[in-house]
This record gives sequence, structure tokens and C-alpha cells, in this order.
Amino acid sequence: MRIVLAEETRRVSVVASLAARALTRRMGWPRWLKMPKRRRAAERMVIAPPELRTGDPSVAADLYAGRYVLAGAVLLTNGGSVYELPPPSLEWHQALHGFGWLRHLRAANTPLSRAHARALIEEWISGPGRREKVARDPEVMARRLMAWLVQAPFLLDGAELRFSRKFLRALTSDARRLERARISPGAPRILSATALTLTGLCLPSEARMLRLGAQRLAIELSRQIKPDGGHVSRNPAVLLDLLLDLVPLRQTYGARNLEPPAALVAAIDRAMPMLRFFRMGDGAFAGFNGTGGGAADEMAAVLAYDDARGRPVMNATHSGYQRLEGGDAIMVADTGAPPVPPLSLDAHAGCLSFEFSVGPSRLVVNCGEAGHGRDKWRQVARATAAHSTATVNDTSSARFLTSRFLTRLFGAPVVSGPREVPVERHDAADGISLGARHDGYATLFNLAHRREWRLAADGRRLDGLDIFEPAKAGKPVAAGSTYAIRFHLHPGVRASRMREGRAVILGLADGSSWVFSAGSRTITLEDSVYLADPTGPRHTAQIVVSGSAVDEAEVRWSFVRAEGAQMNAERSGA
Repeated sequence: MRIVLAEETRRVSVVASLAARALTRRMGWPRWLKMPKRRRAAERMVIAPPELRTGDPSVAADLYAGRYVLAGAVLLTNGGSVYELPPPSLEWHQALHGFGWLRHLRAANTPLSRAHARALIEEWISGPGRREKVARDPEVMARRLMAWLVQAPFLLDGAELRFSRKFLRALTSDARRLERARISPGAPRILSATALTLTGLCLPSEARMLRLGAQRLAIELSRQIKPDGGHVSRNPAVLLDLLLDLVPLRQTYGARNLEPPAALVAAIDRAMPMLRFFRMGDGAFAGFNGTGGGAADEMAAVLAYDDARGRPVMNATHSGYQRLEGGDAIMVADTGAPPVPPLSLDAHAGCLSFEFSVGPSRLVVNCGEAGHGRDKWRQVARATAAHSTATVNDTSSARFLTSRFLTRLFGAPVVSGPREVPVERHDAADGISLGARHDGYATLFNLAHRREWRLAADGRRLDGLDIFEPAKAGKPVAAGSTYAIRFHLHPGVRASRMREGRAVILGLADGSSWVFSAGSRTITLEDSVYLADPTGPRHTAQIVVSGSAVDEAEVRWSFVRAEGAQMNAERSGA
């Protein structure tokens, strides 16, 4: 009873905190403070920021044909106005009014694509699109401002004076509205400040906006970018999105012959090595806390601006992650507690999970983020069982807000979970050892999960140990507690059991093979799903080792690279 009350007390506390934040944000400024000052609209631009996000000319052809594929959803206009048709999803609607798709029209770079882009913008300015509630959302406004600024040369070169004036008036109006908007905590505040600062740099009449945006940006960067370069949300994808905006901002300062603010330069310098931290052997992201796969091209575009080109961070204690390297093997582990509730809307219950790659091949993965338009997978993807770690009593190590009424108001933040995750690391000539412990099951089952890893220096062996022990000394673990240790495999791995279920042979795409074993413990191969693939969910397998947290509280396991002779011996003994 006491355990249930403790969990419920934390849940009520989180909801009360979120309600207070939402009320403050919705109250906003008094009406007279919201009214824009009567300043003249900008009449010209002096510069445009560079674009780091890649465009696809084939998408431009789809747009011209009335096929809008945005945020994982599709809408066919069939000759109608895209701004007047019912949107297939909120994310699609936000993407439409954010105008990030303009880069595809620019990539086509034809007179037709240029005329089409201008027509769509003019229709939005003059028609009902501009008056849509979603178009006035601060995050959407910030995205639209940056998209218009970046694509301005494409839009304004050779344009009629009437269009140019209308475009600049709308851009200036949006920027001044954004100045007075209440912004949600976290990355949206950096996004908003970046958009205002860019606008001030590009429009010579907006020196005041430049100062205001730079001040806000400095404050938010100091709050949100941790000393090791990670973001407070613990979502690696957020870090990439921010750098895709912050790097062009820094470059625009230079193009204006202005010194970029020290806070901006320092944040980028910290974040670049952290971006490399999350890069696996295939060049794409490790899948933690809301990050899917892919993004290798965008990551490469950002890292091309990394002047230091240094090695990635290895010991990211502030962000709650660890990276081990040996030979061509890379292991990244989640060793941190969830972020505070307002910043945990994308956080997963994946404490002590890890991903493991060898060369360009991924071996062990988490299921990853489901991506836009796949809401039915979202709750599944956030659960502990979707991660390469241990679950206890079929329960996640972090719990989320689940009430339908409350989630409509606040989303689904983490309401309880690990509070302390102590970490020990030892780097030696023959390998790297790492140990961590979390208390996410303490209030429910008086159980703590401790995990140890050791990666050999040549990268040919990864050993692990999982221990289930009382969270509070002198008190037993909840009777009947069981665990399931999961190792989700990448879809490119071929897995088959051997030694009467005591080992699993794993074939990688490059032709190499690895052997997984867990001593005398029986191993099962079960179905799994890999959600992080850009093409959509893919069927895969997972290795599972189950047992009693009371009677079988320690499990040793290993992944060992197999040589040809060893492989033949393994197969003959199958």
C-alpha cells in the first residue's frame, strides 16, 4: 500500500507542476502587450542563411502534382487548395505551415518550381492558411521564418516587386508576433530565439530584434546545452535539429562580418563532439530517448562545419550516456535518469540499455522511435521491453502519464522512474569496463538493476553481467519477481540457436559471425520489431534470457566474434 501511495504521490506532483506551467503559458501577456508596435515592415534583405537540410527534386515534382507527403502522412489535393483541405494529422499540418518543404522546390531549381513556390506562398499570405490556428503556433512560426529566410534568394530573385513586398511584410509580421509569444520550455525556446536572431541578421531594419533574439538565445543555450554537449531532453535527435539551425546562424554572423556571440560558439563547440558520440558505425544515430534511425546525411552536413574534427566524447556523465570503442566496435549505453517531466515527452524507459555496432553493421539495437504518423507504435517504443536491457515483472523502469484526458492536455511525460544512476568506468590497455545501477524498480519491488560491460581493446568481445539486488539493504525483493533480459537485433542480423539453446549464432551483413552465450542459461529467440528504419517498422528478432530475480539474480553473457574454425565447431555441435 505504501509503495502504491508513493507512486501516486509522484504522479499527482508531476500533474500539478505541468498544470501550473500550462496555465502560466496560456495566460500569456496582457492584450495590449501582445499588440505589435507600429514599426514599418522590412523593405529588403541583406543576406540569407545557408541551408544544411538536403532537398530532393523528386519531391518538388510530387508537390506540383498535388501530392504532399509530410511528417509521415500523405494528402492529395486533386486540384484543390492544400490550405483548405482537412489535414491528415496534426504533425502534417504543422509541417505544411512550417514551409520546410520549400527546400525541395529549390533543389529542383527550375522556372516552374520557382513559380510554384511563389504561388504557394502568395496563396498562404492572402488566403485562409495564414489565419489557421496551427500557423500561429510559435514553433511553426519559427520554422516558417527560418525556411523563408533560407529560401529567400530562390523566391525573390527575379520576382515582381508586388510579391517581394508582400513576402517581406508577412515575414516581418510573423517575426514581431514571435517576439511576444509564450514559448514551451526546452528546445522550442532555442528554436524561437534562433529564428528571431536570424531575422535580425537578415533584415537591416530589425537591429532591435537581433539584440533581443541573441539575448534570449544565450540564456537558453546556457540552460539547455549541458557541459558535455548533450541536450537537457536527453534526445540525441534534438541535438542534431538544433545544430542544423545553430550552425547556419553562426555562419550568417560571419557573412555579415559580425562576431558571433560567445554563448553560440561555445554551445556549438560543445555539441559537435556529442553529436559524434551518438554516431554508430553506419554513420547514423544510436536509438535512445526519442531518436530513430537515419539522419546520416544531415549529421554529415553538420559535422562538415566542425573545425576541430575531434574524437567524440566518451564519458558523457552530464547527459547520462557512455561510449565504449575497441577496434571497429562501438557500444553506446544509456546510463542516465529521465529528464524533468516538462522535458520528458519523448523520453523512453531505457535505462541501462545499449546499442552495439561492428564496422558498418549494427548488431544490438533498441527498437527506436516510431517516427511521424506511427502513433500506435509510440507507447510500445517507449517501454523498457523495447530496449536492450532488463524488464522486471513485465513492468517498465519508468512510468508515463496515461490518462487520456491528461495526456491531451500535457502529453505523456515520465511521472516516475530511476532517480539515481551511479556509474563507474575504467579504461585500460586491454579493454574498457563500465558499470551502472538504477533504482527504477525500487518503489515497486524493492529491486535495483546493476549492469556491467567490458569491451576488449580489439573490439572482438563484449562481456556483460546483469545483477538484480535489493534496492534497500535488509529488505527482500518482492516475492515472485522475475526478469527478462532482452537483446534486440538489427534486421540485418541472421540469428539461429545452437548448443541446445545455450548459444546463438549471429551472421552480419559483411559476412562475419558472432556468438552470443549466457553460460548455462537457456536462451530464447523471439520476434521483435525495429521501428527506426526510415522505410517503416521491420520485423527482426530478439535474444531473451529470463529468470527469477530472487533465485537466479546474476546473469553473465557475452558477444564474441567467431573465427572460421570456431564457426565450424559451433555448427557441428549444434
